[in-house]
Amino acid sequence: MRVVIQRVSQASVSVDEKTVGEIGPGLLVFLGIEDEDTDEDMEWLCQKIAKMRIFNDDEGKMNLSVKDVDGELLVVSQFTLHASVKKGNRPSFIRAARPEFATPMYEKFIKVLEITAGRDVQSGEFGAEMKVHLVNDGPVTISVDSKNPE
Repeated sequence: MRVVIQRVSQASVSVDEKTVGEIGPGLLVFLGIEDEDTDEDMEWLCQKIAKMRIFNDDEGKMNLSVKDVDGELLVVSQFTLHASVKKGNRPSFIRAARPEFATPMYEKFIKVLEITAGRDVQSGEFGAEMKVHLVNDGPVTISVDSKNPE
């Protein structure tokens, strides 16, 4: 599993011009799933997201988590996070999981993140053509791959 985490002051996602998920200050999480992903990958990432200290404390240092600041969470599926550009100029998405596997993993990820973070999680609509609007705070953008934790 791969995620791109963006600290935002606000974010929303819409499908067919209808807002399906919206948050104030918190984290926008783009989630890419591949066939090799497991429940262990999911739980590790959810723990990492809930506890990652990327919000500023009173001294302006990144010492606080989304839980510490009572921030909100929005998860949006994004198969393009598994794009390979190794050959040619057209990205290959062969590593991205098919919907039969990815859809239940995406839904479970949201539930596990809700439990881990102790708060509701807003989400996009898996497989839909979505429009994502965000105000990146900082800017702070961090990518994490459960298969290559750094």
